[in-house]
Amino acid sequence: MNLAHRLKSRRIALGLTQKDVAEGSGITQQSLQKIEDGKTQNPRKIVDLARILKCSPEWLLFGRESQNIEEEVSNISTGPQIKGFFPLISWVRAGGWSAIEETHALEAERYPCPVKCSNSTFVLKVQGISMEPEFRDGDLIFVDPEVEWRHGTYVVARLNEQNEATFKQLVIEGSHKFLKPLNPNWPEQLIPINGNCTIVGVVVFSGRIF
Repeated sequence: MNLAHRLKSRRIALGLTQKDVAEGSGITQQSLQKIEDGKTQNPRKIVDLARILKCSPEWLLFGRESQNIEEEVSNISTGPQIKGFFPLISWVRAGGWSAIEETHALEAERYPCPVKCSNSTFVLKVQGISMEPEFRDGDLIFVDPEVEWRHGTYVVARLNEQNEATFKQLVIEGSHKFLKPLNPNWPEQLIPINGNCTIVGVVVFSGRIF
């Protein structure tokens, strides 16, 4: 049973119509129909849907409650509570991201984040090998524009001469700032920055899709 089947069966079990659930969770009935048809895999209102359906977001997404799970033999533990779902955007859009952009990302594919972050947070898919071995090509990074950056943090920044953002570690030595790749074999090890760089946000979490 997948998300679509769980949501629909739960709605029917509670005697709710699609209109009831849609209005209660703040989405259109058409959007709810797409979820029940399996066309939408990562609904942005999963927390509100779970509230209306009197279940947990974890159960809707994965089919299992985070509480009262007993395994006879297990090498895993209960995962952290989901704090929110955030939009996957392009590196070009990230270069000019602001809180206002959130209004244009309502229909973007969204991913759950288990750590505390602001509503302005967005998701990027890592490209290339400059941040290996810590971050691989295809990894998802969650970027919060409201977190204060400091020496050693991983940041998404935009250099003035480029039209898209870049992902590096921030290095601060005295009054000098640099962007540094983690890959020791990357050609350019330190990129000096001053007034030519805007730090868009700080990476607060990363995940990997297998």
